[in-house]
Amino acid sequence: MNSIRRLLLLAALLPTLPALAAPDVADIVLKPVKVSAHVYYFQGDAGMASSANQGFMSNAGFVVTPKGVVVYDALATPALGAAMLRAIRQVTAAPLKVVVVGHYHADHIYGLQALRQPGVLIAGHRNGRDYLRSDAAQERLAQRRAELAPWVDEHTELVAADRWLAFADGKPWRFELGGLHFRVIDSSGAHSPEDLLLLVEEDQALFAGDLFFTGRLPYVGNADSRRWLQVLERMLDVRPAVVIPGHGPASRDPRSDMLLTQRYLRYLREQMGNAVQELLSFEEAYARTDWSAFKDYPTFSQANRLNAFGTYLLMEQESLRSGKEAK
Repeated sequence: MNSIRRLLLLAALLPTLPALAAPDVADIVLKPVKVSAHVYYFQGDAGMASSANQGFMSNAGFVVTPKGVVVYDALATPALGAAMLRAIRQVTAAPLKVVVVGHYHADHIYGLQALRQPGVLIAGHRNGRDYLRSDAAQERLAQRRAELAPWVDEHTELVAADRWLAFADGKPWRFELGGLHFRVIDSSGAHSPEDLLLLVEEDQALFAGDLFFTGRLPYVGNADSRRWLQVLERMLDVRPAVVIPGHGPASRDPRSDMLLTQRYLRYLREQMGNAVQELLSFEEAYARTDWSAFKDYPTFSQANRLNAFGTYLLMEQESLRSGKEAK
């Protein structure tokens, strides 16, 4: 059932359903995990977003300096964003100064509403502007309002960045705060059009967003898996001591821990690419593929078919492009 039909069905049922209680946001308590001298993160559940987990299934983090706090990502609801602020206040009284948006997927941005304050700079990749203007952004918000009520509701907004980063020269955006040096690295066009990494140089800590998953399968969707694999190869050039992924626990052995994502993306490309070359339909390709190496990982049942379908379409596009280039 597509999102429009689902919303129409929900609207038809609303008169017969009891009113949903307003969420008590103070009931949400997040516990930051310290991974280095200045860096903390919040680790979400392993599954998909649901009312049961209040949408808390992704990661976000923050860096404490004497002059202020830098945040990476904002979690999936305004209530979770507010819980982040309360948790940060338990660690430091330093003011929030900068929020870096790793990419514009719903489970990482709806908390921005709570972080948007006077004196706080929200920075994101300039490609995020296209997403915020798109029908897809509005459809996703409507879907989350239906599926994550009351944590996402009619008061939930899409929040734009205060500074859109262009990376015209290909160089990172560097800034300093409280004696710590930060590097925002453009990795766009891999998992999403707006991917940004954040490196905390003194701690050798890297926030990798959804380019890096620990212990679970990634959500691939319509990502460019070829570009994604290239980014993973270059990610370790900054020599991180710890990598905070978009989902799953922080990694202190990133080369080993990224192997699952690399192996999965390569397998999708291989299997769907072969099917395209053999002119098989997606249904035939999916049915004949041996998924046993990945079926026991969290999110397999929810994400694998969509991942395979997105990769099948991508491999068709790559095949068409290579055919044109050969002429």
